[in-house]
Amino acid sequence: MDFLNFFKKKDSTASKNVAKDRLKLVLVHDRVNCSSQILEMLKTDIIKVISNYMEIDEEELDIQITQTQSDDNTGTVPVLYANIPIKSMRKVSQD
Repeated sequence: MDFLNFFKKKDSTASKNVAKDRLKLVLVHDRVNCSSQILEMLKTDIIKVISNYMEIDEEELDIQITQTQSDDNTGTVPVLYANIPIKSMRKVSQD
């Protein structure tokens, strides 16, 4: 039976959705005039600032620019999305 399954058409839904999401991300970046270099610099700066106060998991860090519905429901607006896993809080001395 496994041999016959080899010839069946593969479900391309997952790869289609990934490609669709990537295209949306490229279009959003283009619309807000944010290059990948600027996004990478922004990510570096965010990591540097947050790391002063907490230990974060940089490998699982996810920062991207997406779109969401505007408050007045007249269209969409760009949004900076940051998912930053926190490992622990740092002790900050109060001078």
